[in-house]
Amino acid sequence: MIGRIRGTLIEKTPPFVIVETSAGVGYEIQVPMTTFYQLPEEGAETILSTHMSISENLHALYGFISTKDRSLFRELIKVNGVGPKLALAILSGMEADEFVLTVHDHNVDRLVKLPGVGKKTAERLLVEMTDKLKDWSVSAELVEKTERPAQAVGGRSNDQTQEAISALVALGYKPQIASKAISQVATDGLKSEEIIRMALRQLAG
Repeated sequence: MIGRIRGTLIEKTPPFVIVETSAGVGYEIQVPMTTFYQLPEEGAETILSTHMSISENLHALYGFISTKDRSLFRELIKVNGVGPKLALAILSGMEADEFVLTVHDHNVDRLVKLPGVGKKTAERLLVEMTDKLKDWSVSAELVEKTERPAQAVGGRSNDQTQEAISALVALGYKPQIASKAISQVATDGLKSEEIIRMALRQLAG
């Protein structure tokens, strides 16, 4: 199993990155957007905690900015009906501590706004994750941040907008929903990850 990768970040196309190690091997890694936001620019060194998922038809590597995020991902995929793709979408729509807060608050409405999470899945997540997350604490600052509404900005930036739409579709949002959300927040001068961040906040609002 590959549990950690350290190397040069040579490509960023959300939600995928490629990290090349000193041995010259480039690993394609899927990361949640909450990790993507914190990555350095291409050409810089980065370290990711990783989880390898092996199935009959697919070998996939998932990366996280912290071991805490990876731990939550691993707990999520243990829930019946939650696979790696859905777990990645959940951790793209909210930070690990925001998810913990949502579970602590038994907030079904917030969970069902995430792509692929219906009411039954949301309720199952709350039931199965409550005990697992009972010792996780969140700060008062995070509580205040979660309660603030997302700020939308009008406008567009074509290349970055298309990349942002593609990222949301890859995370499980329908193309029409992704396009509408991006169009409401995209503006000239914003990078794709900034557009994605605002769109995800709006979709989760």
